[in-house]
Amino acid sequence: MTYETVATISQVASLAIFIAMFAGVLVYALWPANGRKFDDVQRSALDLKPVEARQAARVDRGDK
Repeated sequence: MTYETVATISQVASLAIFIAMFAGVLVYALWPANGRKFDDVQRSALDLKPVEARQAARVDRGDK
């Protein structure tokens, strides 16, 4: 095997791994079951309540 062959194989393999990871992240982000989690994080991003108060409110609502 020459250097060019090894370099080409590693570049193709790296691209394939990157595409697979990108697709996995995209599926996770767009999966309908994760919508509520993302909504909670979005709403709490600028919430000025302490973390303990937010967690207590989730427990009261029955959220995880």
